[in-house]
Amino acid sequence: MRVTVSGALAKNALARIRILSLLFGCGGSMLAADLATAAAEKQDITQVGSVSRYTLPTVGSQGPGLDYANARAMPLPQAPDAPPTQLQALLSPAVPQGKPSVTPGAVGSGKQSPIVLVPAKPAAEGESSGVAPEAFGTSGHPFTTSRVNVVGNTTSSFYPYRAAGKLFFQTGSGTALCTASLIRKGLVVTAAHCVSLFGAKRFYTGFQFAPAYNNGTAPYGISTAKSVYVLTSYLNGTDSCATRGVVCRNDVAVMVLNLSGGSYVGTRTGFYGYGVNGYGYNGSNQALINQLGYPVALDGGRLMQRTDSQGFVSAANSGNTIIGSLQTGGSSGGPWLVNLGVAPVLSGTTAGNEATRNVVVNVTSWGYTNTAVKQQGASPFTTANIGALVNAACGATPGAC
Repeated sequence: MRVTVSGALAKNALARIRILSLLFGCGGSMLAADLATAAAEKQDITQVGSVSRYTLPTVGSQGPGLDYANARAMPLPQAPDAPPTQLQALLSPAVPQGKPSVTPGAVGSGKQSPIVLVPAKPAAEGESSGVAPEAFGTSGHPFTTSRVNVVGNTTSSFYPYRAAGKLFFQTGSGTALCTASLIRKGLVVTAAHCVSLFGAKRFYTGFQFAPAYNNGTAPYGISTAKSVYVLTSYLNGTDSCATRGVVCRNDVAVMVLNLSGGSYVGTRTGFYGYGVNGYGYNGSNQALINQLGYPVALDGGRLMQRTDSQGFVSAANSGNTIIGSLQTGGSSGGPWLVNLGVAPVLSGTTAGNEATRNVVVNVTSWGYTNTAVKQQGASPFTTANIGALVNAACGATPGAC
């Protein structure tokens, strides 16, 4: 089914946008204005089963260029309720899931084609140059957040980090940004709220992905988007959510990229694997999560940040995983990985269960209204969301997979 949104439907969308924007705190007015502008434009949206696809205009007709220097972080959706403790989550009924499975990633050639998007800025005096000590907020949930790059190096340009990057896009009133990551050579995953406002039946547009973005430079160039996929339940506002439009079951989106330099950028950067139905989690629904992102509150969003924290599944929060984290707006859509890094050579021991390296199992979705809590949440990866989205994207554009 193909739907072109315009006319009376656009007017109805405007009213819905004004209501939904109230859910997103200080970012609500920005979101309402952005989608109000977009609602007057036609969009090529196709619905197939549970998945909705937005096909972007050709690159030359996508409108004005993006303003990389003044891009605003997409506001992180905020949950007002008090966070559960890990003990409360462990005592709650288990969240039913299918059999865990994983699709492995690949390293890539590493060939770069740098583009300077914004002039680099020197590190401010007193800025941390190494791993920060373990910390926690009022939630008591321990974590460590630090730069991926130590001063003087570019760790973010090497695999596995280079498969993550900044996602720029047009929201109507300006340029916004999130984080995204490659899970196939021409496929990226991010949060659904980075491509559309919950229930608005509209998409943002002009998406551009800069893998391994580092202080103004895109080492592997820029890749534009060909099409975007989300679950229709998120797009039309019927998704199951503990907090409507914020803590949801399916805040996940997949994007097909256009060719860049004659090939998909993932052939150079490599890409992550992705796991579904609790891959990487133990029998108590716990996992060690490695979160990557570009939060604007840390180093001005210029540098990739890494957070390490134990995650636990909260049945009361739509089966979302919760971690301790210092990351903020701009980190939305960033990958939550298990087994991040290059595997050692083993001798006299084994790697353990579910040991596939560099596997995305969630993406950053929401935080708490009270920023002192220092926790973030993410929708689960299941065969019904990420599985359906990847299958739809690869079915339509098999070369990207």
